[in-house]
Amino acid sequence: MVITAAKKATHYNDPNFNYADYWEGRSYENGAELLAIDKFLKDKHFKVAVDVGGGYGRLSKALTKYADKVILAEPSKQQLELAEQFLKDYPKIDRQLLQANSLKFPKGSVDLVTMVRVMHHLPDPSIEFKEIHRILNDDGYFVLEVANYGHARNRLRYFITNKPLPTEPVDIRSAKNKKKDAIAFVNHNPKTVIKQLAHAGFKVERTLSVSNLRSTLLKRFMPRPSMLMIENILQVPLTKTYFGPSIFFLVKKAQ
Repeated sequence: MVITAAKKATHYNDPNFNYADYWEGRSYENGAELLAIDKFLKDKHFKVAVDVGGGYGRLSKALTKYADKVILAEPSKQQLELAEQFLKDYPKIDRQLLQANSLKFPKGSVDLVTMVRVMHHLPDPSIEFKEIHRILNDDGYFVLEVANYGHARNRLRYFITNKPLPTEPVDIRSAKNKKKDAIAFVNHNPKTVIKQLAHAGFKVERTLSVSNLRSTLLKRFMPRPSMLMIENILQVPLTKTYFGPSIFFLVKKAQ
């Protein structure tokens, strides 16, 4: 599956698709991701943080708690335009039109990199991992989110059918979008991603299972504060089983 850099951004430049609107009704998922980031970073502070593929700056705001300087590195012009309004109260957040595979920052100049909700567009993230390794300093951290194909429901489904869980990325696009050669949309096996990170010179320090209660039915009937309270409790104990649909890794360079 070959997706060019231009195609990766094209979807998010479509005037008929507003990524900010996508997050309407997803306050639980947003809150769950903020909980995970805080678990990783709450006792840390950084000089420079780069939010790779950060869209309109949804998580860039949160990074200002942990870093003196935050850079939103986003390949979509439309998303950066949306960020002007969304980040209007955060004038110090720098916004740059950049692809994850060519970040342009000097070697070792960044203390923290986050890449959330990007891996599902990267069937092969090796070039992006190499580039992040290049810009990150030796003591820096990389927070990576992965769309998890090995979540509990999928593992049960494969167990029932007596089939092994795929180790390669799984294309979850509709048949229509496959015919249109639309932007890549894949789920990953977390164990494979750990190996890919190691190949790029990284080691995983911590892992969290995130959005464990993601369910349209639950969101309809359970108050968001209650869901997030339970989510906060479950993120660590459910990690060993890769339970949730989203897995967060806290990564450092291997020494």
